[in-house]
Amino acid sequence: MKSLERDLRAVRATGRKLLVPYFMGGLTNDWTEHVEAAVLAGADAVEIGIPFSDPMMDGPVIQEADLRSLAFGTTLESICDDLSRLDAAVPLIAMTYYNIVLHYGLDRAAGKLADSGIHGAIIPDLALEETAPWIAACDGADVASVLLVAPSTPPARVDQLAARTQGFAYASARMAVTGQSAGGGDGERVVESIRRTSDVPALMGIGIATPNQAKEAAEVSDGVIVGSALVQVILDGGGTSEIESFIRSFRSAIDS
Repeated sequence: MKSLERDLRAVRATGRKLLVPYFMGGLTNDWTEHVEAAVLAGADAVEIGIPFSDPMMDGPVIQEADLRSLAFGTTLESICDDLSRLDAAVPLIAMTYYNIVLHYGLDRAAGKLADSGIHGAIIPDLALEETAPWIAACDGADVASVLLVAPSTPPARVDQLAARTQGFAYASARMAVTGQSAGGGDGERVVESIRRTSDVPALMGIGIATPNQAKEAAEVSDGVIVGSALVQVILDGGGTSEIESFIRSFRSAIDS
């Protein structure tokens, strides 16, 4: 079992729901201080976006963050170098697209992530049937390969994904790109489909934009991933105090 999954299972065993905020790496000069603020406010793990020019899973907010970060010259290497100077108290998870790690070199990319303190990776455009080389590279570096389950995923394929994912299963609440949405979506049904065959932690994401939505999602899952709503705070000029307040509001909601 990878260290990411061990750590998340340990938090779950206490009865605490997992809160995982998403930050775009390199979006501001002080972006690692944003990560620290989120941890201080109660994040149990942090997802770090490595920018890509064509982020097919992401909606306009994170696309804008991608473009701004790329304009600053952000790369996988620069993000890892920044994180290597960060003493993170919680697990870090990278989110990017396959072209980034393939171009960098699979073994080299997995090793670079691990050396910087990242122990999980979400690569949404990497099909299940093509994961073997990347998972093999990650296995040598204690980097968990996190797979996604969508509302449209057929039952047999859910079982395959649940058996293959490492760290946790990313339960997509909606057939949509990342972004703020109304309502609860199909997340509960997706989590139930994962739990049919696996007790791997199941975290719900896509469209969770308010503390109340996070609370409802956490009631039927092991925790939530909050991305676009938080990134919008930063795009609007919010700093560490605004980020800490934002995360505390979500922490309070899912703990209540």
